[in-house]
Amino acid sequence: MHPRSLRAKINTIFVLATLLLTLLFGVLYQRNQNRSIEEIAMQERANIHYLYLYYLKYGTIDTAYLESQNIRVVNGGEGSVVLQGHFDDDNGTRHFATVTLKLERYIFINNDRFHLVLENLNRPRFPLEITIGFAGSLLLLGFFYWWVIRSIKPLVELKHTIEKFSDGDLDIECRSDKEDEIAEVANAFDTAVKKIRELLHARQLLLRAIMHELKTPIAKGRLLSEMVKDERQKQRFHTIFQRLNLLIDEFAKVEQIASKNFNAQFKPYKLSDIVEASIDMLMLDDPNKHIEVRLMRDTTVQADFELLSLAIKNLLDNGIKYSQTRRVEVIINHDTLAVSSHGEGLSEPLEHYFAPFHTSRGGLGLGLYIVKNILDIHKMGLAYIYEKGENRFTITLRQKV
Repeated sequence: MHPRSLRAKINTIFVLATLLLTLLFGVLYQRNQNRSIEEIAMQERANIHYLYLYYLKYGTIDTAYLESQNIRVVNGGEGSVVLQGHFDDDNGTRHFATVTLKLERYIFINNDRFHLVLENLNRPRFPLEITIGFAGSLLLLGFFYWWVIRSIKPLVELKHTIEKFSDGDLDIECRSDKEDEIAEVANAFDTAVKKIRELLHARQLLLRAIMHELKTPIAKGRLLSEMVKDERQKQRFHTIFQRLNLLIDEFAKVEQIASKNFNAQFKPYKLSDIVEASIDMLMLDDPNKHIEVRLMRDTTVQADFELLSLAIKNLLDNGIKYSQTRRVEVIINHDTLAVSSHGEGLSEPLEHYFAPFHTSRGGLGLGLYIVKNILDIHKMGLAYIYEKGENRFTITLRQKV
């Protein structure tokens, strides 16, 4: 449990309250015991004074009175040898002393008239009222603790529900029939989730309908291109329609990534093979004219082949599109992949371009948005620098722990 969590704070408060309550009980209990012992001592002095006066008058010890005061005569002679050792001090035998031995309270009287050892059977009063008050307060404190913890339990459940929602699970429900503030938050979140779910479903249906409708004319166009007699023109038409088909497939992947509805399949692949697939996805007439690959040190990376190829393809496409020379350089060096091109630098911080449909000099403004989402799935980083007229985007391939 994190020390800054609400549950930890509540636990700390109640533990401190319990400790303070116990300390207060200990202080009150000790005061009560001390007061009770003082009362017993005062009673003993009064009893001894009475015994002395009675002995002066009648020449004997009033044992009946001692019994009425709950005091027992231990030895009427020289006293017990064991007790005598406790009553003697360095200056000899004392005239009056009390000692507690094995939880028994003994009184030693040694005067010019008589020598007596008594056992006081009276005990300090047990603080029943204080003990009942302490037990009641402790039970009340325990009840309040249970009540508060039970009250915040829905908050923990709501947290788990929000975590599921953040992971892309839209089939959640957290509506509550209670009337406290936590229930109000849960119900508001449940309403928001339903609206978001409806909006996402509507968007998915719209995009899928659009992609389906585009597939039909593309298929018809490919059939009609077969009727073209000029082989060169026929090949161009094939390339165009193939390119359109690939774009639609890419839009489908983007829609799945954006809606968190894509299950990545991670397997080990050579980075050079992924880059090669990315270049093929560009469908360039002469790839070597636009792309130079420098393989410093190849590496194997755990990745979803299609997704990572799509991310690198978007970096290459942006590099070629905005390069003054229409060329990019790809450098593979163990745990990094860099894409460099000559041209104008980014006018905004890199994070600005991670938003979909951002203001762009051309295109839809989805390139870096797609790249960022795919790299996040792979737990990889993206950095950008601009120096000496060169844009350089670097993917850190070492996966974050």
